[in-house]
Amino acid sequence: MNQAAIFHRSSGSLCYAADKDTAVIRLQTGKEVEQATIICADPFINELTRRKEWYGQRLPMQRLVELPNHILWEYRTQPPFKRLQYYFEVQADGETYCVFDNRICPVQERRKASCQYFKLAWINPADVIAPPDWVSDTVWYQIMPDRFCRDKNAPDDPKFIPWGRKKYFGFNHTYGGNLKGITERLPYLASLGITGLYLTPIFLAGSYHKYNTFDYRTVDPDFGTEEDLRELVRQAHQRGIRIMLDGVFNHCGTAFFAWQDVCRQGRNSPYYDWFFINQEDFLSERFDSADGRYYTFSFWSGMPKLNTNHPEVIRYFSEICGYWVREWDIDGIRFDVGDEVSHTFLKALRRHLKPLKQDLFLLGEIWFDSQNWLDGTEYDAVMNYPLSSCINDFSRCPTMTAMDFMLALNRCLTMYPEQVTAVLFNFLDTHDTVRIAEQCGGNLHLLYQKLTLLLTLPGTPCLYYGTEIALCGKDADDNRPCMPWTAIEQGQHTAVYQDVQKLIRLRHDYPALKTTVITCLLDNTYPRLLHYRRFDHKQHSPAIGVVLNGESTAVPFTVTGTLLYADRFDGHTLLPYGTIIYESNE
Repeated sequence: MNQAAIFHRSSGSLCYAADKDTAVIRLQTGKEVEQATIICADPFINELTRRKEWYGQRLPMQRLVELPNHILWEYRTQPPFKRLQYYFEVQADGETYCVFDNRICPVQERRKASCQYFKLAWINPADVIAPPDWVSDTVWYQIMPDRFCRDKNAPDDPKFIPWGRKKYFGFNHTYGGNLKGITERLPYLASLGITGLYLTPIFLAGSYHKYNTFDYRTVDPDFGTEEDLRELVRQAHQRGIRIMLDGVFNHCGTAFFAWQDVCRQGRNSPYYDWFFINQEDFLSERFDSADGRYYTFSFWSGMPKLNTNHPEVIRYFSEICGYWVREWDIDGIRFDVGDEVSHTFLKALRRHLKPLKQDLFLLGEIWFDSQNWLDGTEYDAVMNYPLSSCINDFSRCPTMTAMDFMLALNRCLTMYPEQVTAVLFNFLDTHDTVRIAEQCGGNLHLLYQKLTLLLTLPGTPCLYYGTEIALCGKDADDNRPCMPWTAIEQGQHTAVYQDVQKLIRLRHDYPALKTTVITCLLDNTYPRLLHYRRFDHKQHSPAIGVVLNGESTAVPFTVTGTLLYADRFDGHTLLPYGTIIYESNE
């Protein structure tokens, strides 16, 4: 037995409370393990029964999912006194091993040395991870305000480039998109099925993208006024659309008042410790910060890094975010460079903001395993880059089978407690990546396959603006074009828009697509035929089946239920890049 493959810890996604009553215990093993058993009971059961030693009840664990190199087993229970002590037994090839917190040993040797049990000390309701309920029902849409829409009554301003003109997207090249323009397009977004808007930064800054913030309380005049923002939020809420703002707290722009004071007074500035300054002569004309004179975002000298450990920095930004919530009634904050902001900052900010609006959504931009930020005291969720890689790899790697995809997907779906998985921020592209339509090379059928995955897998999906019309773009200088409103209004993109609209409508209409329950169905004859079904947690609604043909040839397929959506399917044969969504009658 491969003991090195066996792992458990009484925390994170391996031991957590799904709600105030339910404990979830998971064990990772090698693939050779045939059965896993949990031995569990209240940690004080022996005192109640006056036995000398603690003892537990033997209960079989469910084989939850297969991972690329492991099996994950699960046991769910509702301990009557909210406590649980336990250890495991695993069986393979006629051998049985005990798994304790401090050792793994053959079952016959369990009494030869001291054994430390695992323990879920107490299910405290205040500690149960509970993201806002509304998030799992949301279909997001990311907007860069400068490139989305300039309102129809906006006066001509020579500082703005004519809308849609192709030109190098430099730091200060702006097109004049604004908040009023977004408000004007709310009917378009509502018709598409969007129920949440994520706006990249809107505050006073020295660039078109506004990630080098100068003033966190002032809406950038390029985008409008505070009243314009209030009106956008008000009208969005009337249409059932939530608003999430982008908060840049890892770093600021060089015109931020505190940095300016430090530049004037040096060590005599009361804000000197708001930053990480390493040299006396930190002021320089040098564009990068690779000399280490002070820390920055990446090596951009124009974005000095904030010391988010400092109590005054924490207090300042807590008040700023509180202002956003109180004055504008926003529904969420996305934290840029969310892995570099201190845990101390995030815990304090959450404690400050949640009493102001209990269902405020706090989202971290983190590109990797984020368990350290997702214990319920910091972020509610993170951007799901692992899932994006999983989806993109299936089309990018022709040797990747449906089984390979399933194994990679299972890892994505079990990285965190299930209530976190349900609200992970899923996406195919952002302002930081190549646009998904570009990745598809003009193949709309492949685009529909990827959007189907995005909209039918667990988590809360987000479309980058223009994806609904297959807008293309390669990198940061090319993936942020102006929305082609004239062409849209002339009907040039209607067909794509309507297909995406259908997919989003299915997401809204079928509760099974908003859960974390999924079953993959494999066909050895067609190894790249991806087929899975989504279920309601309580089986109250029909299962929804999803089929994608990743083969290079057509595949025969019969729908056992009601066809809800089809692309490149004639009722009997699914062509390459074809997609089926159906309501199962099985």
